[in-house]
Amino acid sequence: MTVTEILRNTNKTLFSFEVLPPLRGKSIDQIYKTIDRLIDFNPAFIEITTHRNDYVYKEVKKDIFKRVEERLRPGTVAIAYAIKQKYNILVVPHIICSGYSQQETENELFDLSFLDILDLLVLRGDKSKQDSRFIPKEGGLQYASELCQQINDFNKGKLVYGGQHELPHQFSYGVAGYPEKHEEAMNMTADIQALKKKVELGAGYIVTQMFFDNQKYFDFVKQCREVGINVPIVPGLKPLSTINHLTMLPRTFHIDFPEKLSQKLAKCQNNDEVKEVGIEWCIEQCRELREHDVPSLHFYTMNAAAQIETIMKNL
Repeated sequence: MTVTEILRNTNKTLFSFEVLPPLRGKSIDQIYKTIDRLIDFNPAFIEITTHRNDYVYKEVKKDIFKRVEERLRPGTVAIAYAIKQKYNILVVPHIICSGYSQQETENELFDLSFLDILDLLVLRGDKSKQDSRFIPKEGGLQYASELCQQINDFNKGKLVYGGQHELPHQFSYGVAGYPEKHEEAMNMTADIQALKKKVELGAGYIVTQMFFDNQKYFDFVKQCREVGINVPIVPGLKPLSTINHLTMLPRTFHIDFPEKLSQKLAKCQNNDEVKEVGIEWCIEQCRELREHDVPSLHFYTMNAAAQIETIMKNL
């Protein structure tokens, strides 16, 4: 079954989570340790993020630097296959516009098809650190909706520069949603219309950006339903774990902390205290979300496997 089919047919709230590929040159063992802590809770699927190439400067000789293109966290396809083989679980690699040409995306679709990995999460991806706005790679795509269309064409056997392939597999995919609005959307109405376009193209479900105020998720779902978006909408969750998260998460993901949570966090003096508050708050969020029969509780692990394990035990 695909993720779309699982989410549509479940009569209970499932559990799923996302992992990050290891930093360039690091071992996959940390991912295995994360999964080992959470596998007993029967995750319905595991997502694997994809990171764009970016330009960095490497010292090639003393005081001589060369600008090179490098991916900070390579290996999404290989890691997805390794997890699938080791744990016999449904894996969902992210596929992104950012840093990819259409030809490179097509090559990745071939690889995934050969490996029988047919569930994807389709995203635009982040802008380059050097750019103030998103600029697609030469030959690449500007919007996630265009990437959805490329996948649809691939499913029909069409190749980017003409010709046909004969692969029998069909990809199924979900997309991202933003309960507090995508940072570049003019307003919430425009953002939801852009989301509706991706669903009309064939996205079978939506996974939201992290949020800490459940009411924003409930309002987002209501707005989606009002415009005819009827696919499952999976809430994305992240337990706070460090003092740094108090400023980094709002700045990076353009999200707010509700007043009640902010008051608790203001009293924290160290990471351990933040972790305690983060676990308690996330448990409360999960209980309320489960009461509302959400399709799955989806966690962004980000090195917080121990916290998520504690949360799941309490649930």
